[in-house]
Amino acid sequence: MSSRYLTIDELLQRMDEPYKSGCQNLLAEHRNLFQTARGSSHNHQAWAGGYFDHLHEVMNIAVVFYNKLNKLRPLPFSLSDALVVLFVHDLEKPWAYTQVKGTWRRNDEFRSKEDTHAFRLKKLGEYGLQLPKHIERAIFFAEGELHHYSNHERVMSPLAAFCNTCDVTSARLWHDRPLQQDDSWIGAGRFRT
Repeated sequence: MSSRYLTIDELLQRMDEPYKSGCQNLLAEHRNLFQTARGSSHNHQAWAGGYFDHLHEVMNIAVVFYNKLNKLRPLPFSLSDALVVLFVHDLEKPWAYTQVKGTWRRNDEFRSKEDTHAFRLKKLGEYGLQLPKHIERAIFFAEGELHHYSNHERVMSPLAAFCNTCDVTSARLWHDRPLQQDDSWIGAGRFRT
């Protein structure tokens, strides 16, 4: 399997239905917003268009990791499931930040993990997407367990753990990638606004 950097449209093609059509429709309607939103206020892909770059990056990382890990030991979820989770895991971000006096701030309605998750599910519902519990729960925990951690039960599913690994790789290891030019990953580059 090639490790060429796939386009966002190629990545969406790897999703199963109905997720593929729903996510394609969501992206088509909000592509301009996605391509101008920041990936975060400061820590990763924090440039105009960084949100789109982060989605693109994290989904490409998932393809590489999935193919490698699944050859070592079969994974208990599909690549499609992982791509859906990663496409949705930060879905609030284009609506979540406002610039106040030169500083980016997260809007109050997105302060809690639960409120943010509810927004994501509502937005998906607008595109006819109702997620099975295992995907919905993986989206909730894709950014980690935080205060939900328990030493009495496993809170994060294998799918959530995999997606968290992809997200951390993008947001912490490669927080400034893809590069604007000359990125070493063949085909990688920032979306230019």
